[in-house]
Amino acid sequence: MVSGGKTRSKTWLKIRIDIHVNGTEELVMNFIDQLKFDDKGLIPAIIQDCKTGAVLMMAYMNKESIEKTIETGRTVFWSRSRQKLWVKGESSGHFQYVKSMNIDCDEDCLLIKVDQVDAACHTNQYSCFYREYRDGQIKEAQCDNFNNAKVLQDVYDIIVDRVKNPKEGSYTNYLFEKGLDKMLKKVGEESAEVIIAAKNHDISEIRYEVADLLYHLLVVLVERGLTLEDVYKELEGRK
Repeated sequence: MVSGGKTRSKTWLKIRIDIHVNGTEELVMNFIDQLKFDDKGLIPAIIQDCKTGAVLMMAYMNKESIEKTIETGRTVFWSRSRQKLWVKGESSGHFQYVKSMNIDCDEDCLLIKVDQVDAACHTNQYSCFYREYRDGQIKEAQCDNFNNAKVLQDVYDIIVDRVKNPKEGSYTNYLFEKGLDKMLKKVGEESAEVIIAAKNHDISEIRYEVADLLYHLLVVLVERGLTLEDVYKELEGRK
C-alpha cells in the first residue's frame, strides 16, 4: 500500500508498497504520479540488498517498468541501449525480489530494497560496485565488504536448503534428525570452546571456535523459525 501524505525525512521519503496485497492500479498510479521523471521519461533507481544493506547496482526505470515491478514483485528496468524493458535476471536467473520502494526528498530517484538471488552484476560479482578509486587508478576493492556482509545470510540459507533438500552425510541434516536438544548441547559445547580459546589467548583458535558457535546458533534459529532479520531488528532496538 502506498503511504499517504508528504512527510519528509532528512534524506528519504519512504513510500512502502505492499505488492502482493494492495498493489491496485489506483494506488500504483498515485505512487507513480508523485515521481519526477527526466525529459526522456526516466528515473534512476538504486538497488540495495535488503539483508546486507549493500548497494548492488543502479539502473533506469520508466512508468511502465515501475508498474511491471510492482505487478510482478521483481525488478524491471528500461534499457537505454536496447530501448526496451528488461527483467533483471531473465537470462541469468539472478532475480531481484522487491521488498520495498523509497523515493528521495526531491522525488526524482528511487531506492529499491530487494532480496537478491546470487550475483547482481553481469560480471558475476555480488555488486556492480566492486571496484574503487585508489592511487589515481580504478582497481578492485581491497576489502570485499559486500561478500563479507553476506556470509552469515549465505550460511543461514544453506541450512534452510538442507532442511528442505536433505543430503546424505550432511552434518546439518544430522543435527535436525537428532533434534533441538542435540543442537543446544552443541551450542553449549562450542560456547565453552570459545571461552577456553579466549583464556588461552589463542587468536586463531578463537576465530575457529567462534565460527563453529555462529554456525550452531544459526541452526537453532532455523529450527525455531527465526531469521537473521529478527536478530538484526533486536540489535537495532538496543542501540
